Amino acid sequence: MSEECCGPDEPRKPGTVRRIELSRPLATGDACCAPEPSSKTTTRSAAHEAGDACCGPDLATTDAEAAEEPEVRPPWWRDLALLPSALSGLFLLAGYTFEWTGLYIPALVLQWAALLAGAYTFVPGAIRRLIRGRLGVGLLMTIAAIGAVLLGHVGEAATLAFLFSLAEALEDRAMDRAKEGLRALLSLIPDTVRVSRLTGDITIPAADVRELDILVVGAGDRIATDGVVVEGRSSLDTSAITGESIPVEVGPGDAVAAGSVNGSATLRIEATADGRDNSLTQIVALVEQAHARKGERARLADRIARPLVPAVLIAAALVALFGLLVGDPWTWIERALVVLVAASPCALAIAVPVTVISAIGAASKFGVVIKSGEAFEQLGTIRAVALDKTGTLTRNEPTVVDVQPASGVNRDDLLAWAAAVEATSTHPLAAAITKAASGVRPASDVVEDAGHGITGTIDGRSIRVGNVRWLDPGAQRTTAESMAEQGMTVVVVEADRKIAGLIGVRDELRPESAETVRMLQAQGIETIMLTGDNTRTAHAIAQEAGITDVRAEQLPADKAAAIEALVTQRPTAMVGDGINDAPALATATVGIAMGVKGSAAAIESADVAFTGHDLRLIPGALAHARRGRRIMTANIGLALAIIVVLFPLALFGVLGLAGVVLVHEIAEVVVILNGVRAARRPAALRQLAAIPAREPEHAHA
Repeated sequence: MSEECCGPDEPRKPGTVRRIELSRPLATGDACCAPEPSSKTTTRSAAHEAGDACCGPDLATTDAEAAEEPEVRPPWWRDLALLPSALSGLFLLAGYTFEWTGLYIPALVLQWAALLAGAYTFVPGAIRRLIRGRLGVGLLMTIAAIGAVLLGHVGEAATLAFLFSLAEALEDRAMDRAKEGLRALLSLIPDTVRVSRLTGDITIPAADVRELDILVVGAGDRIATDGVVVEGRSSLDTSAITGESIPVEVGPGDAVAAGSVNGSATLRIEATADGRDNSLTQIVALVEQAHARKGERARLADRIARPLVPAVLIAAALVALFGLLVGDPWTWIERALVVLVAASPCALAIAVPVTVISAIGAASKFGVVIKSGEAFEQLGTIRAVALDKTGTLTRNEPTVVDVQPASGVNRDDLLAWAAAVEATSTHPLAAAITKAASGVRPASDVVEDAGHGITGTIDGRSIRVGNVRWLDPGAQRTTAESMAEQGMTVVVVEADRKIAGLIGVRDELRPESAETVRMLQAQGIETIMLTGDNTRTAHAIAQEAGITDVRAEQLPADKAAAIEALVTQRPTAMVGDGINDAPALATATVGIAMGVKGSAAAIESADVAFTGHDLRLIPGALAHARRGRRIMTANIGLALAIIVVLFPLALFGVLGLAGVVLVHEIAEVVVILNGVRAARRPAALRQLAAIPAREPEHAHA
């Protein structure tokens, strides 16, 4: 359950993303350690031989196993892993029935059959681990079962074996269910893809796609890797990738993500990533890392469970020794065996892992990739959220929102002059202006003055376009100040040395930003804006979003310092998507990167990555993590309470072996079922799925 028990994993730089081979099933971990052999090629008994609640796996996945596709978990009535437990239960029931009717010989035979069927699932592995010097919960159960048989209680030993094997089977099934959502991510990539070649279209394996290949994606086909549309217009269903329920309209120049489903028209897409290394395989890699680390509560459960196994063995030995000293050895040996079962930490061992894996697997289905159990637990403690402005609260697409021509100047002429001069510029504001006045031919004699503006000639007119520091707005100064107070960047246009007018450009707020802030505040979570933009623009956008705490003109180091100060006051999450956000993301209690196609530095520095761009995922994810944390707390409390209550009852003979086994294993089943509840989508995210997007956003938005 810990590195001390399992041995450390291979060192890896935190946050790094490793390449995932499409032919290799998603590696999974057991309740405590990762990785474990493929579920298709490893039986339940072999899996527990490889690693139990306290010790990690010893079996390596073979190349043959790695090459196989992961098997879908069958319905419980056809799951062969449940067969030994089912047979044990049937034999046990029949045995007790014969015993109650006075047929003791058939009853004894059936009880032995029940014991052997149940013990088959854990005794061989426990013995092999003991030979290698490892202790585990299975060893306690093995000793208790052997002791019960020596004392003549074959029925009680069979009951113990049946209930323990059933609990183990349910644990495995719960883990498999939690991990199916992660394995299913890779199934979003098609097996083959059509690629355009000079000789015509050919079909190749998706894993063989290379950057710059032209993919031919027909109606209803999945997109094999990330790319940019070069021909055709269609709508894409990205719900499996981003959780956005409204199809996204795409056309030439729009970026598309691997795993999206094409709509009704054929698209030609230029691949921007290899088939083996794209945004979807990165998501899978990030989710897979969640199995390699565990949070503080998981480590707490480990620290309790690990020494408890030898402590229980010592306590049982002392109880048996006491019986020898008082002259009643058989009574106290029996009680020692009961103590072994009563103090078994099996429920504690699975209390946190099943919850964490269930919750992380569920989160990945609605577009929240949580890198570790520790990050998941910390996400549930967040009381403040700091948000970057550009690209997070806003679209990061400057748009012309206001045009104020001077007296005697036509609005269309003003835009046309500015667009003609800006047509060849690479400045972000230039793209906004040229988009607002499409179809204008470029100006001549264009000269750009970096940091100020640009000059050119169109139809014999000398046109200058620049900021208010370079070109004085003159009579329109008051108008320029009013536009700036509304969060606009003011562009001044001059024609033949006279002010022709003003153009207001602004990075518009995302349609869901204000709603997201309200949802966070309703949960009692404080919101803060951190931005490198100027104070006036920042306050205008913040007011529109409903944020009162604004930190503007922040350099990357300033953002990190602000987050460091906030973290000392309360657990704080930082949400961003740019390289300048990376230091703050790493400093925060939890760093959240918006969109896996954002800055690589931001993604590597973050603890959580959102595959979509809908900010309402933030309050939904926080609610999901808080609920999971409550479930973890309840599981740990229940597991410890069972040990505390059963130990004295077993020690003083109030409960016999059968009673203790029944209570203990029922509690274990309750812990497992409670942990699996963390896989349910919380109400906040169910509501989000039902809310239509305000308007479709392109993948590059």
